[in-house]
Amino acid sequence: MKKLSIGADHAGFELKEQLKIFLQSKNYLVEDFGTHSNDSMDYPDVAHPLAISVEDYSAEMGILICGSANGVAMAANKHQGIRAAICWNSELAALARQHNNANVLCLPARFISVDEATDIVNAFLETAFEGGRHQRRVDKVSC
Repeated sequence: MKKLSIGADHAGFELKEQLKIFLQSKNYLVEDFGTHSNDSMDYPDVAHPLAISVEDYSAEMGILICGSANGVAMAANKHQGIRAAICWNSELAALARQHNNANVLCLPARFISVDEATDIVNAFLETAFEGGRHQRRVDKVSC
C-alpha cells in the first residue's frame, strides 16, 4: 500500500477532506498534516511538516492545497528533496511527473472543482518519471 501525505490551509480544507476519501477508496494510506477546520491558519505550518515527510521517505509523495497553490509550493520547495509542482489540470500533473519527477502536488482549491482535483491527483499518482534526458535536469534543481 502506497503512503501519501496530504495537507491544506483553511482555503483548501474542504477539498483536502474530499481528496482523502477518494485516496482511501483507491487503497492509499493517507497521513493528514492538517489543517482540521476552516479556521484561518498559516500554510507553512502544514507545508513544512508535509515536505519533511516526503523528504525523509515517510511518504512516497505529498499533496498540498491552498487557495492559489502558490504559498504551499513556495514553502515546500524550500526543502532540498522536494520538487513541488502547482497543477490545475491533469496534463500539467502528468508533465510534472514525467519531466520533473515532482514529488509534491500543489492544488489551487479556489480555482478547481473536486472532480478536476481527482483527475489531477490521478494523473500525478499514475504517471511515472521518464528519466533519461530529464534526469540530468532534475539533478541540477537542488542547490
